[in-house]
Amino acid sequence: MTLSWLSLIVSFILFTTSISGHQLYTPTLSLHREDILRDPGWAISDPITNDFQTFFFNQTLDHFNYRPESYTTFKQRYFINSNYWGGANSSAPIFVYLGAESPLDRAPTVIGFLTDNAAQFKALLVYIEHRYYGESIPLGMSFEEALKDANVRGYFSSAQALADYAAIIMSVKEERNASKSPVIVVGGSYGGMLASWFRLKYPHVALGALASSSPILYFVNIIPQDAYFSVVTNDFKEASETCYQTIADSWSEIDRVAQEPNGTSYLSKTFQTCRPLGDGDQLKGYLKSMYAVAAQYNRPPTYPVTMICNGIDGTNATENGILSKIAAGVVAYNGGATCYVNPPVNVSQTALGWPWQTCSEMVIPIGITNNSMFQSDPFILNRFLDECNSSYGVEPRPHWITTYYGGHDIELILRRFGSNIIFSNGLQDPWSSAGVLKNISDSVVAVYTKKGSHCLDILTQNQTDPDWLIKQRKTEVEIIEGWISQYYYDLHAFKQ
Repeated sequence: MTLSWLSLIVSFILFTTSISGHQLYTPTLSLHREDILRDPGWAISDPITNDFQTFFFNQTLDHFNYRPESYTTFKQRYFINSNYWGGANSSAPIFVYLGAESPLDRAPTVIGFLTDNAAQFKALLVYIEHRYYGESIPLGMSFEEALKDANVRGYFSSAQALADYAAIIMSVKEERNASKSPVIVVGGSYGGMLASWFRLKYPHVALGALASSSPILYFVNIIPQDAYFSVVTNDFKEASETCYQTIADSWSEIDRVAQEPNGTSYLSKTFQTCRPLGDGDQLKGYLKSMYAVAAQYNRPPTYPVTMICNGIDGTNATENGILSKIAAGVVAYNGGATCYVNPPVNVSQTALGWPWQTCSEMVIPIGITNNSMFQSDPFILNRFLDECNSSYGVEPRPHWITTYYGGHDIELILRRFGSNIIFSNGLQDPWSSAGVLKNISDSVVAVYTKKGSHCLDILTQNQTDPDWLIKQRKTEVEIIEGWISQYYYDLHAFKQ
């Protein structure tokens, strides 16, 4: 990747995440809390457990055309754990994790729902990496080279990814003579969207899907653009009314101080920034992102929203006023960091790849038009289209996802068309505002908890897990048991 092109994309990423001026910020869809723009360890792959073997599948570059170049293949990575599998003779199930917008390395240890329940189901476990992430990059290119090449980048889409998953699953079943083994796909966040769409597009491949924290309704003209940040506001208000009010009052104070002589220097000192602030918007962008991430991953036992509010409420404001309280919240959230707000940028694959995905088809219109804790910052589609066009040379297709997968009138459509999908959510997760929160039919069901956060149900179980989380997972397992039992019943009946 040339330095100039990389600089252009990094500038776009920083623009969309700094929330400076017009707001194009799309909160991360990652399954667990990571700061993809500053954590130098995030890009380092964790070794996978020895229980998993690594395989590479010769994947077709373009599943939907018949030009000679469409038949080009690349190596797509996947992991298998067969320690628990009951075998093909018993038609034991196959649990498949659908990788999303990051390398697959950490998934087997982080996404524990499959492993935690493998023994009970005697399931084969398969984890598949999303094309263009990790080691699954076409044409032997580096990630940067593939993303720079407009022709290669064009094959970086959700539809191609779903077709990849189908090809690998069918291959795994064929290699193990497991044609009758039912498949359950699992995904979280963007991966949860993929899981639900996979069940709808490939019902002959997957018997059912667990779609955790899947915001499949956050597209143009389905839900209000305010939905995400409305939940963020409610999370802070429920944690502490005084904390919520302090945050609400802080924005105008930052604006006031920033306009004074040496105001940005004062803000930089108060918030112990890693580099001098350029303006007040930079600080506001960081804070807005921090509050959003804290709400999204407000999970036990740390509960970051409470951490921030304890810092804010526990500080005496007599010396530096309201800003000292907000700064205390920053310190409480980040722990013992040496500096805050604008640390060095780490350009991870997610940081580069997700902006392309949102600038092509995953156009998620998050904005703020009427919120009691945040300043108004509406999502303006035309501005977003222009920025994406400037960065990538193509205009986003904001209506394609709902055209290809659906989304409008979802209850009416899926009541008769869909089956065997669990939409799981935690209502403290801002993305739950775009999730399916009520049963659509007997088998397209919503399982949610009032205190849950982003993708919490599919993470590895822990001894400190609260009862409500244990109950949620138990409900999901029982539903999947029902699907598989019915499948075995039907399988036996058709053999008669």
